[in-house]
Amino acid sequence: MAARPIIVVGSGIAGLWTALEAAPEPVLVLTAGAFGRQSATEWAQGGIAAALGDDDEPGRHAADTVAAGAGLVVPAVAGELASRAVEQVEALERLGVAFEHLEDGRWALSREAAHERSRIARVGGDRSGAAIVNALIGAVQQARHVTVREYASVLGLLPGVAGGCSGVVVDAGGGRTEILSGRATVLATGGLGGLYALSTNPAGNQGQALAWAARLGAVVRDAEFVQFHPTAIDVGRNPAPLATEALRGDGAVLVDREGHRFMPPVHPDAELAPRDVVARAVHRQVQSGAGAYLDAREAIGESFPRRFQAVFRASMAAGIDPRREPIPVAPAAHYHMGGIAAGLDGRTDVPGLFAVGEVSCTGAHGANRLASNSLAEALVMGALAGEALKSMTGESPEPGEPGSLAAPAPDSLDRLRRGMSAHAGVERDEAGLTRLLDLIDQLEDSHGPADAFVTGRLVALAALRRRESRGAHFRTDYPEIDAEARSSRLTLDSADVTCLDRIRGTDQP
Repeated sequence: MAARPIIVVGSGIAGLWTALEAAPEPVLVLTAGAFGRQSATEWAQGGIAAALGDDDEPGRHAADTVAAGAGLVVPAVAGELASRAVEQVEALERLGVAFEHLEDGRWALSREAAHERSRIARVGGDRSGAAIVNALIGAVQQARHVTVREYASVLGLLPGVAGGCSGVVVDAGGGRTEILSGRATVLATGGLGGLYALSTNPAGNQGQALAWAARLGAVVRDAEFVQFHPTAIDVGRNPAPLATEALRGDGAVLVDREGHRFMPPVHPDAELAPRDVVARAVHRQVQSGAGAYLDAREAIGESFPRRFQAVFRASMAAGIDPRREPIPVAPAAHYHMGGIAAGLDGRTDVPGLFAVGEVSCTGAHGANRLASNSLAEALVMGALAGEALKSMTGESPEPGEPGSLAAPAPDSLDRLRRGMSAHAGVERDEAGLTRLLDLIDQLEDSHGPADAFVTGRLVALAALRRRESRGAHFRTDYPEIDAEARSSRLTLDSADVTCLDRIRGTDQP
């Protein structure tokens, strides 16, 4: 590539859609592993939320998004997301994704938690993610403006001489690093589930990019809001296989060890209550010893292998036949509503730096993401970011010198994961969060300010400062919700990331 390319870090739906939509500008896609096989998109089961049904409209979708977000969704962002999602799903279908349709040609749509209407476009019941990734891989391989570099492990961002971002630093092997300069850098690295002892995300998704961006002065917004999927299949595996919410949408119920349903007394919508409500209920069942199981025998029964192939295979591999017995479940870290503060077009407040998909925080998800809105946001952001990148004028900041780069030892990361699950999990309190911050101090003293420690600290500190319970953030010592909803915003002073007094918070809404 003669011209400085747009650098896209990540090969999930957000990164690849951005790369395609940026045509004809030259794009370099960097992926830490095999192309398209290291992203959470490939594991997505439920599908994409969009107002595709005859009884639906974007305004209803936006209203459900706002309601689920517990006061922190920006209504204008939700409205734009919902209105643009329809055309983006249709564009994805034109690319070759075989979404399900009824015999008369109408969309076959599922209903998931907190949606007023059935509006989840899916492929093969629970194989949406794999189908989307395969279609995007094919499109990118045919795109002349995109170059893909596999097994390129990014270690951090390259600062500009006078600030901003001018590219990335890549592990060149043998203890060497390589600097890649770009006219713009797009972070599409996914979430931070890998910081938890039990997650549905790829283990490598540790929120590294939040630390990278924070070191360049980016704002990290709503870091405390981590969504826990209530029905990870609890068979001792991490990452945990997922029992898609579409099962509950199709009538599966949650029961205890004795077969009694426990959700109806908790919420009027029972199993289809918002995810934070269901996750807490399942968490308490597990903690109490009563157990939590997803019973799909009556609702799905013998059609399980055909309708939900991924869940059926995962269950059978663990010795559970979901046609004959309930599936043991537990909450697992699933999605980060917080992230690098960005517009819906991916622009951050750091010149030359964009963030798209789960790594960003646009105000679309608030305190509790509406089910299947993640892929919808990734598509919309990818399309808008692509347009924004094409219209950029001038060059990104002149490259400066990379800062120090560090990586945690495996044993220290295990300690962090256990601490995050114990103290920044489904339920939190001041004592636990303080212990977690003390643990991170100890780990940094021993291993340096590695990315995982920096990101874990941002989550823990934001959770400690939010003295209320809102959406996915539940404080047992502050169980009530405040009358006023305010987003949290943290910036990290890159001069000394190990000291709490160097992290400053603001209360901007």
